[in-house]
Amino acid sequence: MKLPVLVAIALTLGAMAAFMAARWMGVTKTEAQPSGSMVVIVEQPVEAGKAITVNQIKAIDWPASTVPRDAFARTADVVGRIAREPMVAGEPVLPGKLAPKNATGGLSSIISEGKRAITVKVDEVIAVAGFALPGSYVDVLVSGKDADNHPFSRTVLSRVKVLAVAQETSAEQEKPKVVNAVTLELTPPEAEKLNLARYIGELSLDLRNELDAGKVNSPGVRLSDIVSPQSSSSPAAQAAPVTRKVSASSGHTSGLDQIRGISRNSAATP
Repeated sequence: MKLPVLVAIALTLGAMAAFMAARWMGVTKTEAQPSGSMVVIVEQPVEAGKAITVNQIKAIDWPASTVPRDAFARTADVVGRIAREPMVAGEPVLPGKLAPKNATGGLSSIISEGKRAITVKVDEVIAVAGFALPGSYVDVLVSGKDADNHPFSRTVLSRVKVLAVAQETSAEQEKPKVVNAVTLELTPPEAEKLNLARYIGELSLDLRNELDAGKVNSPGVRLSDIVSPQSSSSPAAQAAPVTRKVSASSGHTSGLDQIRGISRNSAATP
């Protein structure tokens, strides 16, 4: 066999060996470093208004094609930030769920931009027997008397978010809790309306489904909408006197019988 042929065979075998080695190294690297992106998720429940600690979160590998928008990749970017709303284990930490970086925590950190928090006492608001928890949505009604001293009831605020009950901003309660105050999240005009409504009459809350985003547009009700006019079947109508004439052919003296209630009185006619 000539030398050129041997050289060609050697080069071919070398190329094949290099290809196999490169392929093996690529597979090994892929197994050692899973594909995807790092995403910070919640490992332990996070309460609204409190700073996130390092043991409450962790970074995990997440499929690159399904990474949530603006998700954090490093835990260092999340630790110490104030949670604007409660978070449960397993969900990714997103910027919209965090207060601004300079927030100091507490109730002010969980109020949405452009909103205000206003607190009303429990003797002014019937708090749905303790079922209105932080994060719930309610309607606010007022019952009172109008300028003509006529009773009325009307919904004055619709789909209002409950920020806190008493001093609790977390809804992690096993049973409804009777509290002495409820804090609601309102726009400035809504806060003014509520402040005026509680001086008009008694306030109460309607608990609503959190997925129900509809607005209540009701003219309200008045006493006349509940109490109907007196009907003819009323006791007073039944007690009204009934008069009938007795025929002379019956053998009795012609006269008038008066029936009042269950009594009958006969009166002869001249």
